[in-house]
Amino acid sequence: MSAALHIHQLNKRFANGKHALRDINLTIERGEMVALIGASGSGKSTLLRHVAGLVAADASSASLIEVDGLCVQQGGRIHRDIRKVRSQVGFVFQQFNLVDRLPVLMNVLVGLLHRTPWWRGWLRMFKPHERALALDALARVGIADCHAQRASTLSGGQQQRAAIARTLVQGAKVVLADDPIASLDPESSRKVMEILARINREDRSTVIVSLHQVDVAIRYCPRVVALNQGQVVYDGPSSALTPALLRELYGMQADEILGGALPAQPLSTAPTSMPVPQWAPALAQAA
Repeated sequence: MSAALHIHQLNKRFANGKHALRDINLTIERGEMVALIGASGSGKSTLLRHVAGLVAADASSASLIEVDGLCVQQGGRIHRDIRKVRSQVGFVFQQFNLVDRLPVLMNVLVGLLHRTPWWRGWLRMFKPHERALALDALARVGIADCHAQRASTLSGGQQQRAAIARTLVQGAKVVLADDPIASLDPESSRKVMEILARINREDRSTVIVSLHQVDVAIRYCPRVVALNQGQVVYDGPSSALTPALLRELYGMQADEILGGALPAQPLSTAPTSMPVPQWAPALAQAA
């Protein structure tokens, strides 16, 4: 059985000369929930955009990215059937990517466009069972009562939950979340992360989420992939991370990922079954 995500020898240099990704080799199995951590500029967002086929790798590289056994890109060329692959990949952006003037329900129904005739999507002619599917997705993320509101009237946390509902309607096998809690308050952040964890647990979707806060990664993700200057510097269980290891990996930049705000509830009450290191509640002080 093919892995949910396979990356081989991924390299990316931008026009300004920055080597954003360096020899990335990574395999993520189906049903995993994995955190990408790293300081700003470490390559987290760039990596996720390559996985989604939004950015092509260096043309001179021997790179290969596959999602669920389907080729996303190879040798710096986006695969010609990328639309088929993208239908299986849900992308949750930091800035939500909702259409402000449209109702929340219509924003969620966008997740069906990959299997809806273009003219029905353009005319917003969705069938009753499709609308019911979108309402059910909104109920799962806790904002069904907001379905008729314009997206612009929602809070940031509600908009992010609507974006997650869109991936549920899409039926995505792999969910990529690019720093989804960066602009949210602690309570909204907790709700968003719990929803992503529940999707992973109940739907067996593979969830890959980039985060700045290592304490959040430890709480929700059994596996952590740490990036530094475009390279994978750690790939293993989150339970093995320690402040000392993070300082060894990141040096002075460790303060950025160790100094995040802690959850309001004690880590011992985390909703997931994974063990949480005893030092985690002291992360803020460690920084």
